[in-house]
Amino acid sequence: MTDRPKGIVVGLASVTGLQTARILSRRGVSVIGIAGDQRHFAARTRVCESILEADVHGDGFLEVLEKLGPELEHRAVLYPCTDQAVLAISAHCDRLRPWYHVVLPSDDVVQTLALKANFYAHAQQHGLPVPTTFTLLDRADAERAALALPYPSLLKPSVKSPAWKRNAGVKAWPVSGPAELLAAYDRLAPWADALVAQQYIDGADDQLYTCNCYFDARHRPLVTFTTRKRRQWPPHVGTASFAEECRNDQLVAETLRLFGTVAFRGLGYLEMKYDAITDRYYMMEANIGRPTGRSATAEAGEVELLYTMYCDAVGLPLPEQREQRFLGATWVDLRRDLLSAFYYWRRRELKALDWFASMRGPKVHSVLAARDPMPFLFELVQSSRKAIRRMLRRAAAGVAPAPEDV
Repeated sequence: MTDRPKGIVVGLASVTGLQTARILSRRGVSVIGIAGDQRHFAARTRVCESILEADVHGDGFLEVLEKLGPELEHRAVLYPCTDQAVLAISAHCDRLRPWYHVVLPSDDVVQTLALKANFYAHAQQHGLPVPTTFTLLDRADAERAALALPYPSLLKPSVKSPAWKRNAGVKAWPVSGPAELLAAYDRLAPWADALVAQQYIDGADDQLYTCNCYFDARHRPLVTFTTRKRRQWPPHVGTASFAEECRNDQLVAETLRLFGTVAFRGLGYLEMKYDAITDRYYMMEANIGRPTGRSATAEAGEVELLYTMYCDAVGLPLPEQREQRFLGATWVDLRRDLLSAFYYWRRRELKALDWFASMRGPKVHSVLAARDPMPFLFELVQSSRKAIRRMLRRAAAGVAPAPEDV
């Protein structure tokens, strides 16, 4: 196994990076991780043969890859695990191809689908179902959108930059009217090159459906895998904390329709939300060129999503298990799901017994793993420290503790 090409996980210091490294390691692939912060709990994993530290939110990791490349015995397979890494690798792929398999479509396609502002414009041009959406490049755009949007709506960045993550701290910002949208724009605009204002599609978290997929160099879908969110954190505008595989043929059809509008290659992801009022599914977001938080659900459901990409890239026979059989695989981010469950329990929207029942049976955990325990232990330590600091700041300001402080 040691003479096989390595897998390079760019963005190891994340749940997605950790899961990707574990999946590849279990398939006998030697993994090198590149982490933005080696102190991050995910970088405590034992599955990587080595972990290098570099800026994965800009171009800094490219120099590390160029230095590493000549030392590799075979061309390695790149697994970028952040949007910024995908964009950087796509823009500079010619620098990397002598030593790495870059499994991406053309840079034009990456720019079209990876940036939210471009994605929604592309979807509208091709008649794909998206909520009412406006791209905000300046305040004049925000003023026009404020008058035209239905409410409630959301503000989100075209791409989540480090500045956005550091200052906004949320995936999307809810607004209930024109004045609130403009106030939010003034607050958020400095942290994003472009903002997207979008109609909020009403519905519970369990009306969010996702499809992970992989397309080969001939633009053929080799794998599709569909899941449904059950809970997320933060509620309504966050990321999944508990999800399960499900059958949704319409979602698969819309996924193939979306990626069929371009010459697509590599990993893809589409999230759609069902609106009971209109009886329609709407495309909420797409991710391309990288694994997502719930890619691991596919492997839990005995579908080789990430390993199919590896085999296709290096020319090995494709895995046989590429078709979803709906075995009931579930995925949980335990710490965040506790926060989500507590939120809904306080509002009497979730019974404690129902939450415990959802924890029964086999499932894949985002961080917890018996054979690789250190990431989960360090996550508990690091998150506890953050919670204590938040509670102290709130106490000093005379503010009551928030649910996320628990």
